[in-house]
Amino acid sequence: MTQLSHEHTSFQQKTFPIVLVCDHMKGAANMGGLFRIAEAFGVQAIIFCGTQPQNFGRRMQKTARNTEKSVTFSCLDSAEETMALLAKDSYPLVALEITESSQDLGQFDFSQFSKLALIVGNENHGISSDFLKAASYHLHINMYGHNSSMNVVQATSIGLYEITKQWQ
Repeated sequence: MTQLSHEHTSFQQKTFPIVLVCDHMKGAANMGGLFRIAEAFGVQAIIFCGTQPQNFGRRMQKTARNTEKSVTFSCLDSAEETMALLAKDSYPLVALEITESSQDLGQFDFSQFSKLALIVGNENHGISSDFLKAASYHLHINMYGHNSSMNVVQATSIGLYEITKQWQ
């Protein structure tokens, strides 16, 4: 059995109407990982709220593996500015966070949306209260160990997999 390079696969390239909102992300490796996973899942755009990925230099670029050059992204200063931009284009806000009212990601019906903004949070503090209040839906990933959180890139990967799987 021979491993195939990306050039030799039969994967069909697609872009999904998903905007990934990164709320005050700090880690350069996480930001690079989000570029990479956003490219892999055909995310339309990334909005970095409160951070500037280009300031993270080599570490971010090394993890992103040049996907920062092909994924559309913007950097906005505040949650209010980000939410106003998304509201202008009628993007439903979906927060990937464990809350008192969060629903199981695996049981959620994404077919009700023609587009959406998936909000992911800061590595240490999660999603800010401004975004949580504004989000129409809070979704969590069921975890079966003692930990109640996972790396933001891993969680985003699981979320994007579920969304794009349902939208196929």
